[in-house]
Amino acid sequence: MSAERTVSRRQILKGTAIAGAAGIVGPFFPGRVLGANDRVTLAIIGIRGQGGQHINGFGKMSNVKIKTFCDIDENLFGERIKTFESKFKYAPGTANDMRKVFDDKEIDAVTVALPNVWHGLATIWACQAKKPVYVEKPACHSVWEGKQMVNAARKYGNLVQVGFQNRSRKNSTAAIKFLHDGKLGKIHMARGLCLKPRYNIGRFPDGPQAEGSKPAPIMGGNAPLYTKSYLEKVNYDMWLGPAPKREFNPNRFHYNWHWFWDSGNGDTGNQGPHQFDVARWGLNKEDMPVRVRSFGGMFGYSDSAQETPNTQTSTFEYADGTIFEFATRGLPSNAEGDVKIGVIFYGSEGRLEIDDAGNWKTFLGPKSEPGPNSKNIAEEKSDAMNPVGSGMSGHFGNFIDSVLAHNQEKLNCDIEVGYKSSVLPHIANISYRLKRELKWDAKKDQFAGDSEASAMLKRKDRKGYEIPKIG
Repeated sequence: MSAERTVSRRQILKGTAIAGAAGIVGPFFPGRVLGANDRVTLAIIGIRGQGGQHINGFGKMSNVKIKTFCDIDENLFGERIKTFESKFKYAPGTANDMRKVFDDKEIDAVTVALPNVWHGLATIWACQAKKPVYVEKPACHSVWEGKQMVNAARKYGNLVQVGFQNRSRKNSTAAIKFLHDGKLGKIHMARGLCLKPRYNIGRFPDGPQAEGSKPAPIMGGNAPLYTKSYLEKVNYDMWLGPAPKREFNPNRFHYNWHWFWDSGNGDTGNQGPHQFDVARWGLNKEDMPVRVRSFGGMFGYSDSAQETPNTQTSTFEYADGTIFEFATRGLPSNAEGDVKIGVIFYGSEGRLEIDDAGNWKTFLGPKSEPGPNSKNIAEEKSDAMNPVGSGMSGHFGNFIDSVLAHNQEKLNCDIEVGYKSSVLPHIANISYRLKRELKWDAKKDQFAGDSEASAMLKRKDRKGYEIPKIG
């Protein structure tokens, strides 16, 4: 089913008046209007991996009812439902095609925890169905589709929150306030770090695995055996979605899809987006960098099907001279300061180090003497829905609160914010793949004088799963 057919079917629903493109929006809920004291009926699209966090996080909220688990892999349903029912005393239904979720008028909102290649189209379909969306990072798989996501949210008056949970973490917010208040002086550089050892995924032949064969390595452990009987319960065409048609391969399926350009963006575009977002936020940059250079490679493993680099250095320069560096290291590595995953900000008065849990510390003056940190400032006070050091529940709660308030401005990470942070790893990867420095033309909103690089801002979608141009 094409996106255009989906648009036309949605638009004939009663009450599909298009909201204004800016400011506060009032999303349309098929079948009913929600008030502040109502419960949001939710569907979780993608229940494996990060989808499990969505299930647990939203499941425990008293103002949320999860009606549907949606996933292309029906092998996952049994255990997920059993665990959910034991915790929350009711059982959601299931679907293996997200379009059934968008057709369900009882579902008010959706969360999307799918491979990166699906983030754009799933979000746009949800916007066309007038269902607010919580979509995981990175917001998009390519720069062009990210723009269409922003346009769709505005055109259809729909709330879209991106899963950069640091935006709802009190410690992180306090660190950014410290920077923006000028307490580190003038910030001239930030350095993002993704020093996260990764396993060798090896190589597997296309097709189902034989019973008793070696499972595919996944996240340091082993995936299930993807036998013929297992794959009979997988909606493989839907899993591919906009990506090119390929024969099934164990290495391109659950989780390992991150390491292939068709479906993922490597660790620079996987773990990295969280740190890209914190860095851009702290540097207070709303504009694109004027130039980017990225290089690296796949080191340490002599036989691996992985396409994306496990070691990558990316540098960005802004118009005012501000520098942003990003280091991705997939082999064992030392920390920088006390940070392995996080960001270090450098200012005229010292530096601030913040890790992936929001813990931060400062070092001031020429002797780098310890200064304020996340343990000794007033902002460290927490509440039940926004605990210090854990932004996940606070970010989920912020999404639900915004949905109930029908208020885009309440979102801590609106799609436009998430898009601006997500494009940074994408343009770095384009530079890496082309093996050259690229310059950005802000007036044309593309790379300057480089048609080959600009063509890579948009991928070619597979027939039936095209991302529509919106606006």
